[in-house]
Amino acid sequence: MKLQDSITKIKGIGEKKAVLFAKAGVHTIEDLLTYYPRAYETYGEPAELSEIEDGKKYSVCGYILAVSAVKRYEKYQVFTAQIRAGEGELQGTWFNMPFLRNHFQRGGQYIFRGIVNVRGKQYRMNQPETFTLGEYERLQHVLQPKYPLTAGLTGKMVSKAVREVLENGGIRMEEYLPEEIQKAYGLMPGQEAVRAVHFPEDDKEMRLARDRLVFDEFLLFILGIRRLKESQERLSNEAKMKVSEETGRLIRSLPYELTAAQKRVWNEIVSDLTGDHMMSRLVQGDVGSGKTILAVLALVTAGCNGYQGALMVPTEVLAEQHFQSIREMFANCGIPLKAVLLTGSMTAKEKREAHEAIACGAVQIIIGTHALIQEKVAYHRLGLVVTDEQHRFGVRQREALAGKGMHPHVLVMSATPIPRTLAIIVYGDLDISVVDELPADRLPIKNCVVDESYRPQAYRFMEKETALGHQVYIICPMVEESDEMELENVTDYTKKLTKLLPGHSVECLHGRMKPKEKNEIMGRFAAGEIQILVSTTVIEVGINVPAATVMMVENAERFGLAQLHQLRGRVGRGKDQSYCIFMSGSRGKETKKRLEVLQQSNDGFYIAGEDLKLRGPGDLFGIRQSGILEFKLGDIFQDAKVLQRASEAAGRLLESDPELLAPKHRLLSERLERYLRRGGENLSL
Repeated sequence: MKLQDSITKIKGIGEKKAVLFAKAGVHTIEDLLTYYPRAYETYGEPAELSEIEDGKKYSVCGYILAVSAVKRYEKYQVFTAQIRAGEGELQGTWFNMPFLRNHFQRGGQYIFRGIVNVRGKQYRMNQPETFTLGEYERLQHVLQPKYPLTAGLTGKMVSKAVREVLENGGIRMEEYLPEEIQKAYGLMPGQEAVRAVHFPEDDKEMRLARDRLVFDEFLLFILGIRRLKESQERLSNEAKMKVSEETGRLIRSLPYELTAAQKRVWNEIVSDLTGDHMMSRLVQGDVGSGKTILAVLALVTAGCNGYQGALMVPTEVLAEQHFQSIREMFANCGIPLKAVLLTGSMTAKEKREAHEAIACGAVQIIIGTHALIQEKVAYHRLGLVVTDEQHRFGVRQREALAGKGMHPHVLVMSATPIPRTLAIIVYGDLDISVVDELPADRLPIKNCVVDESYRPQAYRFMEKETALGHQVYIICPMVEESDEMELENVTDYTKKLTKLLPGHSVECLHGRMKPKEKNEIMGRFAAGEIQILVSTTVIEVGINVPAATVMMVENAERFGLAQLHQLRGRVGRGKDQSYCIFMSGSRGKETKKRLEVLQQSNDGFYIAGEDLKLRGPGDLFGIRQSGILEFKLGDIFQDAKVLQRASEAAGRLLESDPELLAPKHRLLSERLERYLRRGGENLSL
């Protein structure tokens, strides 16, 4: 087998199974080997009921006392079993597994494994895995990989395919990391790391394997970033601008005064636009710190200097909102610039007219989604591109515009609060500005961390707020029911809430919807037609709804603090007091301590720093932060130390061999070229 062979070359995988793997993005042998486990399961000694804490996963040994008949509830088939476990009893409940009922014999002894809910002296386990004593003994003390799965794809199918490749595929991966780097940083050989990350012999081997693979991800990313920065540093300013009178007029017309931080960062942007080299700047600022007006001022500067400025945002609804507000600003101030909107869902006629206006220079400000950098768009004189971090303007995009003869200034806006030490590494191709001050008139969001018992009160509070004409977000971590976890999901939750709150307009939103459907729902929520929006994290970026004053995050313990802070930024955008309710499904002390950071502070940079402190080195497969730099294994927050080591290694390599031309760096250079040809993954988000 070769790494680029189709997975149908693997024994046991035919066309039908290949379709299931394809849904998870696995097409080739290499895709399979880099489809890493998301966690590992350790099957330890069964616990006594007296040792059990609510909401945690345990194995419990018990005898079947009684099994109920299978009952039907809408789309579910449910049965329960009463289990004698030591001195107490446990109730097991199974959904949509009627065949399992016949497996249980009264008086039979089994091991049950799952999350235990404790209410007084009642112990319940939903959808537990069930093992005979012999089966469980074979699994004990061995790390079992748990893979991210899609409908129809099981963990057994993935692990069986990976084992077949590793044991019988004859795959040989060339080691591209120089020997001195491996030794200096105590790294496991690459091929060994791939095997060990899937089937580690113990916890220590798993950690060494994961460290090596995360190091590789970060190293390639940093080398790519440094190469990009070097190529940019050589670019002299092809779009040199002067400060325009219109920007001063726009600043004076604002209904508020710019903060000292905004003024400082605006001066840094002006210095770039008027300086000797093309701008590549990141503006980091907390949610609500006023980054957007800085982007508008930069766009006005470009337009008034005879250039075009493009603003690229992640959703069509946000593009539409920016388009309308920018046009209003220009009309109010008498700024003689024209703006145009360009998004994927526009009609063919609307797109054609927009393309023509852009190509002939009839418009100076172009606002849209990724449609802005597609081949059909021919710019008249593009001088500035402003993007947000969700659309990092990377290798592919720069090359696409360079191919059209353009090297515009680039301004990246980020609301993800990354501690500066990490930001310097992660955004190594960009100069960094920080808007570290909120406008004085902005009301701080009021936060509370609660458990399930608060739910009725939360719903009453929502009713009170909607009666005042306000709107509500409810965030759930999952789209559909999962057998594995009892987490709130958007589809069932929306139905439940519609019944609980009659007379309210309740809709759901999630990433599996078609773009047109998502845009329609977000547009209706922005227009005030929907009172309560039940959503996954797709709303983390993308709409500005000043009337939304309440957010409740279900299963808040399942999210990273930085992501929860980003989500919270969807409320508090208007003049009214806003509230965020973090509903935790876990009563553990560590979870409570982590979530209370959000209750104590609305400062994203403080929260990011505290999150780093609270995440110990053992939290290897903890809650991923979201929004930026989605590596396959690595997470810049929880793997901050590995990121710093990889940055140091990249510096050592480039100091001794800036172009990586030495024979000992040949394989590394080839690997980096392959990475960059694919767009550098995270270099082009």
